[in-house]
Amino acid sequence: MLISTQFTTVQRWWRKTFSAPTTDETTTLYKAWRNHFLWQRLRLWLWLVLICLLSFTLRDIYGLFFPLKELESLPEVLRAKSLAINVAMLASIIICFALHKTKLGRHRPDLLFLGSSWSISLASQLFATIRGFALPDTIGWSLLFLSQAVLMPICWIIHLLCQVGVLIYYFGVNTALGLKTPIPEHAEIYNVTFILYIFWFCIICDIGVYLYDRLQRSEFYARQELESAYQKLKVAEAKYRSIFENAVEGIFQSSPDGRYITANPALARIYGYSLAEEVTANFTDIEQLYVDPNRRAEFVRLMEKYGSVSEFESQIYRRDGSIVWISEKAYAVYDEHLKLLYYEGLIEDITQRKQTEEELRVFFHAVSHDLRNPVLGSLMVLKNLLSRPEENISISRSILERMIQSSDRQLNLINSLMEAYVSEVQGVILQRQAVQLLAVVEAAIADLEPLLAQNQAKLINLVSADLPLVNADPTQLWRVFSNLIVNALKHNPPELVLTINAIRKDDMIYCTVSDNGMGISQQQSDRLFDLYFRGASIGNSVGLGLGLYLCKQIINAHGGEIGVNSALDGGATFWFTLPISASEASAQTFRKI
Repeated sequence: MLISTQFTTVQRWWRKTFSAPTTDETTTLYKAWRNHFLWQRLRLWLWLVLICLLSFTLRDIYGLFFPLKELESLPEVLRAKSLAINVAMLASIIICFALHKTKLGRHRPDLLFLGSSWSISLASQLFATIRGFALPDTIGWSLLFLSQAVLMPICWIIHLLCQVGVLIYYFGVNTALGLKTPIPEHAEIYNVTFILYIFWFCIICDIGVYLYDRLQRSEFYARQELESAYQKLKVAEAKYRSIFENAVEGIFQSSPDGRYITANPALARIYGYSLAEEVTANFTDIEQLYVDPNRRAEFVRLMEKYGSVSEFESQIYRRDGSIVWISEKAYAVYDEHLKLLYYEGLIEDITQRKQTEEELRVFFHAVSHDLRNPVLGSLMVLKNLLSRPEENISISRSILERMIQSSDRQLNLINSLMEAYVSEVQGVILQRQAVQLLAVVEAAIADLEPLLAQNQAKLINLVSADLPLVNADPTQLWRVFSNLIVNALKHNPPELVLTINAIRKDDMIYCTVSDNGMGISQQQSDRLFDLYFRGASIGNSVGLGLGLYLCKQIINAHGGEIGVNSALDGGATFWFTLPISASEASAQTFRKI
């Protein structure tokens, strides 16, 4: 068990130290970088070898004319052929230079590395073998292996192959052929000192290359991870920057002394600016924003007390001097020493909500007024009758009519409220079918004949029976036409002339209800279809302003649009569109074909 555990540990260390890492994108990138690095350094090494060989060649040429004393101890055969060996090695280096610029040299610099190294180291060995002796080139090998390890300290395996190739040739071939060295005092091809020197020299070079290679690989992986982390950080920053820039709410950071440090475009829009930078540049004192200058002091007080505020509502001045409502949600940011750094939070424009709340207040006022008055009138009549002493009280027809009219008004108001509520919460529920528009218009006119006669109004119906069928709810359409007709009668003096028309426009029916009455101002036209809006011309009429709102809800539910074209003293034209029935549209298309 102990031996097995030790073997596993050694195996794991070997794999971690010498095995190639798992192939992935980073490893592939590193191999590409290492090849490029080797290709660049190989060029530098070739230049160094070329200069080195030239120096030894010049030495040999000089020695031919002026014999050097340090060469006299060399055997004659080495002195005679040294120049030829150097010239041969120079030729091989020039060939390597040529290959270095080729596609092969760029893509496989490791093969060029091996070829150039062996062309130098084996040139002298081949010459010695041909001449019948062994040549232990200790100095040449040392310069070769050391220069390679220093200038190309990556991929230790090819360094080992270069060394092993030379040593196998030297020890293998020379031993097989029984060759001796030309040095009388060291005729054997190896001795212990020589072997130890070569072994440790190669080991030291290879370890240095291996360690540098691993260091470069670790640094490269670290750079890739850092780059990857930086890219992720950029993506995250871009995402949060997008959220910051495109948020509907205003996002801010403000200093305790009342300056905006950061603001997003939404906050700039709330304050009436086009750029967020204008907010941070122009607001040196946030207190000036508030309509009530004490609101900033209250904001700071709540922050100091609770560390945060929520739904802090205030009125502020916009850039153009207009006033809007805002709601602030913020919290205080402290450093590790609990020192206040800044306030950070959201600002929402709640002007629309405040207006809705005001409209709701007006609505309740209208309910209390419009519903309460008829009830009070009925109660007064009933109490007056009840105060009479006789047991059987006779009631005149006029009193009964007044009570019925009052009750009808109350019922109509309550029904309108219920319809508006259902429409607002659940939407308009339609029972669609193919409807002939003329039949709906005629039914609405027939129901309103008494009202038209009472107001001495004239109604002209131009709706044709040849119009395509519409895909609609006939009951809801009847309500639209009835509301538009009643609305015109209610807001204009007697003897009004009304005109109803409908024409086809593409795949829609365009309907109009026009009058020659008082007209409507542009300001009123813009809000005419809003909930509970009542025009200035209503006078003392009883109603909550729900008719046109319900018309809009019904037409929108049908997939159409509704609007009004009018001017003061120029009459008014209410228009709306309705989709043609699908079957009718198909039939029309077929007839065209």
